[in-house]
Amino acid sequence: QVQLVESGGGLVQAGGSLRLSCAASGRTFSSYAMGWFRQAPGKEREFITAISWSGDSTWYADSVKGRFTISRDNAKNTVYLQMNSLKPEDTAVYYCAAGTSLLVRSRYNYWGQGTQVTVSS
Repeated sequence: QVQLVESGGGLVQAGGSLRLSCAASGRTFSSYAMGWFRQAPGKEREFITAISWSGDSTWYADSVKGRFTISRDNAKNTVYLQMNSLKPEDTAVYYCAAGTSLLVRSRYNYWGQGTQVTVSS
């Protein structure tokens, strides 16, 4: 069992940066792949990035590639999402999730409550 709590969301101007954090409780954090998803109003939840349990492998959706960076610190039970060059279309609720497969969306079984990111133009 893993409990996840996101933080770091807020309001930022286009072109700005934010860093989201996701703190996990539970002794098995380091055995899970971690992913970030986002959901904008009226849209489906989008899978945007993931990192393997070791941190050696990462994946990014085209919509965020080159602007967002995922990382993790297993000693701190925390995964991060550094978001640069933010655009208004990045506005969404951002969720972190823990899963048993890096790229299989349905294998992400533990979810945080989400944190709002709003990018003004």
